[in-house]
Amino acid sequence: MELQTSGHSVYRNQYHIVWIPKYRRRILNPGLRSYCTKVLKNELRSMPGAKLKEQTLREDHIHIVLIIPPKDRVADVIGRLKAKTSGALRDKFDWLVDVYWEENIVWSPGYFVTTFGIDESIVLDYVRHQADQDSGQASLDLS
Repeated sequence: MELQTSGHSVYRNQYHIVWIPKYRRRILNPGLRSYCTKVLKNELRSMPGAKLKEQTLREDHIHIVLIIPPKDRVADVIGRLKAKTSGALRDKFDWLVDVYWEENIVWSPGYFVTTFGIDESIVLDYVRHQADQDSGQASLDLS
């Protein structure tokens, strides 16, 4: 887990994100998954600092692990990815119109997101013992 730098910040913001097709339809067949992966990667290239670490697309849901810089709102990044992939999938796969009865949507409106990285107990211990440091900067052991 390497640290990222941006302007005046050093960060490690990793997010596990999951979203599903509308009505949890099992629409993500192998061809659609492959195309969706290409669209995701292409869209992320246009977002400075955002990096795709891992992904798994299943028939009825998507898991991705992203690094998102602190200047970007997580909800905005997820919304942009869902909007771009939804539009691209509807343009490429005409049969989605039949699945969603002319609705201009592919994804369910919500999503799941969680962060991960440094163990919570390490951070809490570091913050609690800041006053105990006699001189110099306290060091945060990330191992």
